[in-house]
Amino acid sequence: MTRTRAAVLAAAVLLPLLAGCGGDPQEAYCGAVKDHQEELSGIVGSGEPDALLKALPVFRDLQAQAPDDITDEWQQVVGRIEALSEALDEAGVDAATYDRDHPPAGLTDEEKARIDAAATELGSGTTLRALQDLDQQARDVCRTPLTL
Repeated sequence: MTRTRAAVLAAAVLLPLLAGCGGDPQEAYCGAVKDHQEELSGIVGSGEPDALLKALPVFRDLQAQAPDDITDEWQQVVGRIEALSEALDEAGVDAATYDRDHPPAGLTDEEKARIDAAATELGSGTTLRALQDLDQQARDVCRTPLTL
């Protein structure tokens, strides 16, 4: 048997096996949406001021499993939450108790400005639209919303 023929035979046998191991990315993503739905609903529905920050690990997992057609939306949402988290962490501020109108003692104007900028970007129309698009995609393709 020639090397070329052996390579073709090996590919013919191995490719279906490898594809079977990987599964359908859309199906895997929809499974993750369903798996995280109750947890995400509890976090976001809590009304806590740091709810989106607490939801970041769930969002990161969904982003990691997202199909290619929604990676930009996940990057927008996760990136904005990460930017706010980073701004709060670098300022040494607890997100759960931070009050913009009454910032903690020792918070510099620069730190406050950075937190404000990150919060503004998180609440921007672009980010909100991305989150709406992700929820709509989950409803349309996965037949389930991101939250209950």
